[in-house]
Amino acid sequence: MDMKGSETINAPIDAVWAALNDPEILRQCIPGCEELQKLSDTEMTAVVVLKIGPVKARFEGAVQLSNLNPPNAYTISGEGKGGVVGFAKGGADVSLEAQGAETVLTYVVKADVGGKIAQLGARLIDSTAKKLAGQFFSSFGEKVGASAAA
Repeated sequence: MDMKGSETINAPIDAVWAALNDPEILRQCIPGCEELQKLSDTEMTAVVVLKIGPVKARFEGAVQLSNLNPPNAYTISGEGKGGVVGFAKGGADVSLEAQGAETVLTYVVKADVGGKIAQLGARLIDSTAKKLAGQFFSSFGEKVGASAAA
């Protein structure tokens, strides 16, 4: 499943880049994220609880940053295991473009699931993934824009 979009953030590109690399800001913006710990400049661990249709699952996994091109772009990818419900893996190519005092964040997300949650059907999984990505990027835009204004 692939999706793409963009978000205009009322903050300079350096502030947006810093936020994209701040585990605390990411934790606050990722829907269902209980824990996000930075292991290195390019590695984190995460615990996320998600409800996909009738199935609620706790995913534990690793997050990796690659293709780093500060402050313009990077790829964030991860894989989480949800025990008996299965797994989720995916990533996003994120690029930033300064437009005056604002920054346009563009993303292309790829996601895949397996196990019991894959049996829920592609339409339910796709709509849930789109909703979660939309929640993350709008929350991220609001949080970074608000902190830049402060």
